[in-house]
Parts: sequence; C-alpha cells; structure tokens
Amino acid sequence: MTKKDLNPTEYNEYYARYINTIPDDTTLKKGFEEDKKRVVDFFSSIPEEKLSYRYQPQKWTIKELLQHIIDTERIFMYRFLRIVRKDKTALTGFDQDIYIKPSGANNKSLEELIHEFTSTRLYSINLINSISNENLMNLGTASDTTISARACAFILLGHSIWHIEIIKERYL
Repeated sequence: MTKKDLNPTEYNEYYARYINTIPDDTTLKKGFEEDKKRVVDFFSSIPEEKLSYRYQPQKWTIKELLQHIIDTERIFMYRFLRIVRKDKTALTGFDQDIYIKPSGANNKSLEELIHEFTSTRLYSINLINSISNENLMNLGTASDTTISARACAFILLGHSIWHIEIIKERYL
C-alpha cells in the first residue's frame, strides 16, 4: 500500500499540504524508516548556535519545531491506534501552540530531542508494522473530520518533510 492508494476523502483537505510532499510510491513501512533517518540527519546537521534561532519573535525556535514534530507524532499515532482498533469515539483536535512552552524544548540538548524523536518514531514503526493493510483503511473521526488510519500515518510523514523545508527556507 503506497501513498498513491490514499484517497483524498480519507482526510481533511487541510492535510493535503503535508501529504502532497510525499512521493506517490512511498509505503508507510519504508517511509517511516527513511523519514527517521532524514529527520535525525537533518537536525544533527544544524549548527548549535542556530538551534535557538527564531526568524520572527513570535515563531518557534528550531528546537521547538523538532519538539512539535515529536508531539504531533505522539498525537497522530494515538489517533492511528484508536482508528485501527475500530474505536468510533470522536477524537478532539489539539492546540499545538500551547504545547511548546511546557515542553521545555529550548532547555533540552539536541541529543535529548533526537533521542526523544527516535524513541517516538520506533514506537510508531513497531505499531505500523503490526497492522494489517485491511485495518489501515479503517475510518474514524478526529477534529470533527473523517480520517483513515493510514491517512494519520501519511500525514506524519509529510508533516516532518514540510517542517524541514520551512526550516531550510526561513531559518538557515
């Protein structure tokens, strides 16, 4: 099952900007492995003095962006798990902006953040690898919108790519 198999009716139009960054032939299993390396390599390549940079006063630092990628993965994989297990309970959205300050991202070392990302990603990979293709197509509701389990996972892949491109354009 590849990204090209994903139907736009499986997710809110808002998420198309993330999903569209993923090559059509990407599978979840291979995609999550490749993206783990991409994220770790990219953030590891950023000079220490740039990690606390904000391109505007109200924008997040690079460390905060990495924390945001981690937190979003945790939330979307929770949604993924609930949906693949056929839980029909509607899942609420989350306010990403309020997560940053209490995360203490700027007080963490890059090594701590990368460890946190890697641990989170390994959980995601293990979960994805345990799910049948049939259950990846299960539908649920999150943020008042129908979403499939596989869309939750593909959104995450595109989400990290999206933010890496933003960092390249506006931070480095």
